[in-house]
Amino acid sequence: MMDAQQKWDAIYTKRHDEVPTVSLVLEQNQHLLPKTGLALDLACGLGGNSLFLADKGLNVESWDISSVAISQLDKKALVNIRTQQRDVIANPPEAHTYDVIVVSHFLVRDMADVITEALKPGGVLFYQTFCRNKVHEIGPSNPDFLLDDNELLRMFSCLKVRVYREESVLGQLESGWRNQAMLVAEKV
Repeated sequence: MMDAQQKWDAIYTKRHDEVPTVSLVLEQNQHLLPKTGLALDLACGLGGNSLFLADKGLNVESWDISSVAISQLDKKALVNIRTQQRDVIANPPEAHTYDVIVVSHFLVRDMADVITEALKPGGVLFYQTFCRNKVHEIGPSNPDFLLDDNELLRMFSCLKVRVYREESVLGQLESGWRNQAMLVAEKV
């Protein structure tokens, strides 16, 4: 059986030609970013969020378990991006370190408190991942990696919510933003 690093290395090896993209939560809410500071792109994958944050003037730490993903990001990385192949579960971020943390398509519920603690006072969390109630079969099939209704709000209830969006399966299913939830929240 493959361990997590082998699994993700295999996935990113197949995606070597893919252009990294920024997550919708970050792109649509970029006006909530500070002008300067230190950001963490947790489980960064190919680094679309890292490149976006660096382009906005932030210093960025980009962590992922996949050495393949980190190697690919290193080829594109700007001077203000520091990459690290790192098991973020075994080696989580230190407390009171980051002005911004971005998490996209990564869900380990037990890390919610660690992520919250890693934010400095006034720090902002941008979080986006897949939901259990979805219109299309995208994202993981394992329910351990899918959010229940309003779960992001519960996971980060000690933060001040600035933006939350989760449309689920309500209304006209052929339109809207479906299958995921997004949260922007501030540590006060």
